[in-house]
Amino acid sequence: MISVFAEATFGSLRRTDQRRWAEVYLRGLLGTAGKKTVRRLAAAVSDRETAFQSLHQFVNASPWDWEPVRRELTRWAEEHTAPRAWVLDDVVLRKRGDHSCGVHRRFSPADGRSVNGQVGTGLFLAGDHGALPVDWALYLPECWTADPARRRRVRIPDGIGHRPAEEQALGLVDALAAHTRLPAVPVVADASSRPGAEAFVRGLARRGHDFVVAVPGHLPLARAATALPGPVRADQGPAAYRAFTTRGRAGRAADRTWITNMPHARTDELLALTRTLGLAREAVRYMESDLGLGDFEGRSFPGWHHHMTLVSAAYAYSRQAATADLPHHLAALPAAA
Repeated sequence: MISVFAEATFGSLRRTDQRRWAEVYLRGLLGTAGKKTVRRLAAAVSDRETAFQSLHQFVNASPWDWEPVRRELTRWAEEHTAPRAWVLDDVVLRKRGDHSCGVHRRFSPADGRSVNGQVGTGLFLAGDHGALPVDWALYLPECWTADPARRRRVRIPDGIGHRPAEEQALGLVDALAAHTRLPAVPVVADASSRPGAEAFVRGLARRGHDFVVAVPGHLPLARAATALPGPVRADQGPAAYRAFTTRGRAGRAADRTWITNMPHARTDELLALTRTLGLAREAVRYMESDLGLGDFEGRSFPGWHHHMTLVSAAYAYSRQAATADLPHHLAALPAAA
């Protein structure tokens, strides 16, 4: 079954050896215990150094296009879940040193302090029983995009420049809207720690998307926010926004202020949409603990996108295996040549 899934997911890869190593990597992520480094994944196939070299080449240096693979993952996710929301969330992948593409220090709300790492934005299709990652963007500070030597070293493509986080998130929404086979559903995101939260909200509104977005409490659009069940509609120009607050658990989570452009939606519908953010974060925690989301040791821009795509495929298959009551690794890994 995993071979069928791999064949469908990675069918866009032109070369047979690329498709084969994609399946090896997928099986390794699903079946290798402990840290999911490329060397450990290769060792599950063969103890020969050539296996490591080939797998490292495939994920970090091979010029295969990850976008068609992600579109196939989107198609697969739409077939296997009934999406209720498109969920955007940021993931901080901690790194030592400053050589990995995009690495920088920034404040992490989850940690309450500054951390060194890469920041990826994931786009998830969330249904009743979980959220599946289908696309990713890597945040590149200007200290990376404006430095020609750094760009060359990690192979940032010429057309890629610095984009504010809100523009990058909107780009993910645009890409999904262009390729989805289903009607659009509301966008859910946590922009409460983003300086560009207002621009993000207005960008979604200009694109005609319904949305439920957590924003800073001081945002002008949120000045009328009240605790549910007494939401207030606030008119800001031509759009009518509804602001509301959800209470965090005592001692565990802060209150959140949300903005939506669905002023007539029922309160229970809006609260259900806010909970899809938690489904995406559950998926991230699983990918971190079981599928090596943060274990990639390569430094290149293409390598990061390759790894995130492969981990997303592994997560999709693991959810399918769980619902079908199948083991994650049904057969031995393909033998190395």
